[in-house]
Amino acid sequence: QVELVESGGGLVQAGGSLRLSCVVSGGTLSSFAMGWFRQAPGNEREFVAGISWNGGRTKYADPVKGRFSASRDNNKNTVYLQMNNLKPEDTGVYYCAAEAIALTTRASEYDYWGQGTRVTVSS
Repeated sequence: QVELVESGGGLVQAGGSLRLSCVVSGGTLSSFAMGWFRQAPGNEREFVAGISWNGGRTKYADPVKGRFSASRDNNKNTVYLQMNNLKPEDTGVYYCAAEAIALTTRASEYDYWGQGTRVTVSS
């Protein structure tokens, strides 16, 4: 069974930075494209960033372009999301997800999900 565990969330002031991590177990990380999603209270889950199985391609949602950066270390079975210049609208629960075919921005196409880590950005 593939399991994903996120960490690194917390409370940060606007303009600050956080780095989220997602550790994958029960499978080979290099077999998956990985995505990051977030969900704010009352909102639907939205795509944030994604990275292909070998890190060769990345995708970012428009609101985070230039501020967030996804990376991965397949040898450590870990995916990262570096978040800089955080804004209050970045607040939400962040989830990592694994997809076995190809990098996609659609949440419904991902096969495995973590339980999320909460990010709160104060003004």
